[in-house]
Amino acid sequence: MLLEGIETLLVLAEEGTMSRTGSRLYISQSAVSKRIAKLEATLGTKLIIPAGRLIKLTPDAHALINNVGPSFNEIRGLIFEHQNLDDQSIITIDCSETLVAGYLSQAMGQYFQHDKYISITTHHTPVIVENVQSGKASIGFCAGHLPANYSFIAEHLIDEPFKVVFNQPLKALPKALVVNDLKNPSNYSQAAILQKVGIAPLMEMDSYTAAAQLALAGMAPALVPMSIVNTLKIEDTFCFDFEELSGLTRPINLIYRQNSYKLPRVKKLVKTIADVVIPKTI
Repeated sequence: MLLEGIETLLVLAEEGTMSRTGSRLYISQSAVSKRIAKLEATLGTKLIIPAGRLIKLTPDAHALINNVGPSFNEIRGLIFEHQNLDDQSIITIDCSETLVAGYLSQAMGQYFQHDKYISITTHHTPVIVENVQSGKASIGFCAGHLPANYSFIAEHLIDEPFKVVFNQPLKALPKALVVNDLKNPSNYSQAAILQKVGIAPLMEMDSYTAAAQLALAGMAPALVPMSIVNTLKIEDTFCFDFEELSGLTRPINLIYRQNSYKLPRVKKLVKTIADVVIPKTI
């Protein structure tokens, strides 16, 4: 029951309301309240304060989350590793949205024909890392830089290049670009390179597809990874390379827990995804 209460508090800290927390945990709002109340009684301290429709965490709640959160996710991951995945167990692949569109859609459509117990979710890299560490996902397929410390296997596949996309000719390096969220830790390296060459982020989108569509509509040039260029079938005449940005790439990684990889179905999926990204030469 203690672990159940801590899990509920961690989700509540992210979601901010009892109702959204209940939806994410697939329990009722009243069940969320009861879990938090039991946790408060066990710890002998107040953890939440109502703040209108939102919930405000107390200093004790923040301290508990900071101290217990990372260990809790690791414990949950270790428990997950002891579960048996039979032929009808759901294997979850948590992915970057752009990588699903750019690499996985066709391959997973074919794979699903002989293994229908596969689920694909999409998140940004920090959440994918958290989900693999906690066992919520068996496999992570993510773009951008990983955190310095992690407790899983990271298989680096490729460094994906970027193109500057615009619907008009570009003879010189733009002074501003539409980019993806540079506050995302996995994109920090992009911000440093752009700043070094004097490019200002004009807008920070949550989707490379949206950035590309704005650029093709003539709003402003956008920085777009090759997987999205290929997915949207953007013509070469709208794609531009500049020497100053030649070092701008994003690493593509497969991540998974070591014990999960021992399971034949997980191992087969990992190999399938890797082969899609790095096709074998004949």
